[in-house]
Amino acid sequence: MTNLDKARWISLLVPAGLLGGAYISQYGFGLFPCEMCWWQRYPHFAAIGLAILAFAFKPARWPVALAALAVLASGLIGAFHAGVENGWWEGFTRCTSMVQAGGDPLAAVLAAPITRCDEIQWSLMGISLAGFNFLISTTGALAALVLLGRRK
Repeated sequence: MTNLDKARWISLLVPAGLLGGAYISQYGFGLFPCEMCWWQRYPHFAAIGLAILAFAFKPARWPVALAALAVLASGLIGAFHAGVENGWWEGFTRCTSMVQAGGDPLAAVLAAPITRCDEIQWSLMGISLAGFNFLISTTGALAALVLLGRRK
């Protein structure tokens, strides 16, 4: 497996795994995302699309590089969110609610759970989900970028 192949797989599997974990925590354990949680998901969606594109194009350096940068962007948003959760700095938003599609919109808004961006919903060893996103995303993105920089 070449370094490009390794970077390609990292750029696909890291965001797919993190999004999978986010959706399992949301739908399996009731940890509803706040607005900043959603901000972290958007670059992962882009990274998955770019990584899939990298499997179609030869040479695939540019889509892999863009996917790695998208994963890095999600990690940096996660760092910002972790700082807001820990009170290190002020966030842009206070709270948000998640509304499910379908049915009566007013009833959905009123029944939607309020999830604050500045409160930690779950942590392990003092690290929140946003903190784990930062650690995993930045490590994966930097690994992919380093692998892209190496020719052999």
